[in-house]
Amino acid sequence: MNYQAGSAGRVIVARFDDGDDALQGLIDIAKKENLRSAVCYLVGGMKSGRFVVGPENDEMPPVPIWREMKDSHEILGIGTIFWHNDEPKIHIHGSYGKKDEVRTVCLREGAKAFIVLEAIIIEIVGVTATREFDPVTKINLLKV
Repeated sequence: MNYQAGSAGRVIVARFDDGDDALQGLIDIAKKENLRSAVCYLVGGMKSGRFVVGPENDEMPPVPIWREMKDSHEILGIGTIFWHNDEPKIHIHGSYGKKDEVRTVCLREGAKAFIVLEAIIIEIVGVTATREFDPVTKINLLKV
């Protein structure tokens, strides 16, 4: 285990309107505000997105199982923002549900807001964590 201690910095409140891409929006905010490390919370609605729901099996590198949302769902998510080279990388896990069906997934692409999707971003100051490519998993993993 590796860790660093930091403290909370700025708090950013963002609203994504119907059709906005929340993942791209978080990247844009991280760049504009130079957020090098942060935690983010999402709450609201989404009408489309692509997700990973786990690996096919427990082998390395993992082969992701992809799913796609094609209509409106309620969502609740938590994620992190850390940079890989010159780009912020967003890692969000959350639960997405409609009627009696709920999924817990890793949001990866095309997170289009439905009506409104709210984000609270809390900057983490005093840490130097980044994302680095791991040759075993073939994923950009957190390096502390």
